[in-house]
Amino acid sequence: MALLLVEDNPDHAELVRRCVNDARPDAEVRHVADGQEALDYLLRQGAWADPERSPRPKLVLLDLRLPRVDGFEILKRLKEHPSLCHVPVIVLTTSSAEGDIRRAYELRANSYIVKPADFEEFHRLMADLGRYWLGWNKDPERGPSRPQ
Repeated sequence: MALLLVEDNPDHAELVRRCVNDARPDAEVRHVADGQEALDYLLRQGAWADPERSPRPKLVLLDLRLPRVDGFEILKRLKEHPSLCHVPVIVLTTSSAEGDIRRAYELRANSYIVKPADFEEFHRLMADLGRYWLGWNKDPERGPSRPQ
């Protein structure tokens, strides 16, 4: 089960990866560090053209402030794409700006979460996200699922 993490901060990316793997060892976290690479992965372009290298994610964790292409543009393009629009996108960012939250939901984000500064709180958040989005949530490709 692939999860795409779009995060330019390597420390945040490693923390997310560890927390997700603790909560859901069966989850394969694919990490890209900038917005253009995220689009290439999702649209299977360039280095990510091979579907074996770029399995469709069951979930996208998306930072907003990214180099090259920002998270809003990624969200817009993903939700407009016929074969990707059903993929849940959780905005996971440091921004608590009301305008960012509103815009993310206007672009059809499934959830908007401000990254907690506290490690333990962040770890609990990632465990809960893993249980809900990768366990209990039903998607059109998997149908009903069971929590782990």
